[in-house]
Amino acid sequence: MSGAPLPWGRRFVMCPPRHFGVLYEINPWMRREVSVDPDRALAQWTGLVETLRSAGAEVETMEPHAAVPDLVFTANAGLVNASTDGSGPGQFVPSHFRHPERQPETPVNAAWFGARGWQIDRLPDDVDHEGAGDALPFTPDGGTTVLLSGYSFRSDASAATELSALVGCPVRPVQLVDPRLYHLDLTFCPLDGRRAIVAPSGWDTYGRKVVDALVPEPLVLTEDEALSFCANSVVVDRTVVMPAAPPRVGRQLEAWGFEVVECRVDEFLKAGGGCRCLTLALDTVLSRPRRQASPGSGPTSPTGAPRATPAQRARSTRPPAPRARP
Repeated sequence: MSGAPLPWGRRFVMCPPRHFGVLYEINPWMRREVSVDPDRALAQWTGLVETLRSAGAEVETMEPHAAVPDLVFTANAGLVNASTDGSGPGQFVPSHFRHPERQPETPVNAAWFGARGWQIDRLPDDVDHEGAGDALPFTPDGGTTVLLSGYSFRSDASAATELSALVGCPVRPVQLVDPRLYHLDLTFCPLDGRRAIVAPSGWDTYGRKVVDALVPEPLVLTEDEALSFCANSVVVDRTVVMPAAPPRVGRQLEAWGFEVVECRVDEFLKAGGGCRCLTLALDTVLSRPRRQASPGSGPTSPTGAPRATPAQRARSTRPPAPRARP
């Protein structure tokens, strides 16, 4: 039984890797002594763009900036809630980065979306969340869209409550427990209305129950398969673009009727990023955006100034109970 195709994943924004490099270490994959081959990185990035377009997706590009080498990972730019009523492009919630090295990306990303007419709504200044890197929607067949929000290494559990209030859809927090799988999008990849690639080794027991209650037919990865970053894939209708396709995973996807396309992005894996990390879907619809009195005037500094340290924040540690499986 096939699920309904994903209602999003036909339009993306990407950023060329003109200034990409491993210039600092903020996850277990990053090593400053490892050099990036800029020509190979550009060729791999271009190959990913061409692969997505061949699968039927549109790709827009964002101008790179020398001061923010990780701008290339557009999934971390923020959270998109596209409009469906013709009132404008939709709503964009910029990320609040925990690490100072990435905080200057926030005003760059907000400016790009703002210049194109998106409503900019901001998280409270004391809440960390890294956008679509730590939040992915799942829409069960005949059900309501639920946003899974990862927390621990880069995002706060309390972001779930804030995001739900901003975008107007249910948000379920999932605690990440393996620092190598530091973002939700390394452990969860929605495929259609019934299926998703999941890496439960990256979640606590409670998080596993949350996902199990939501996804009727998960493709469960082993730890080794998860560490190949195969969950960090991009789905365009029935095409799954993967940085690596472990044989068992590829066979199961093909048995479900998906076309598997392997797209090597080794240069970006040096910084802990795969195919999905390099893309941000512009057509994700979470709910009708809620207009605020002063759009874009939230507490985040437009200059990217340093914010409160983690030690200064009180974070929620216990998420709400998962819903029963439909």
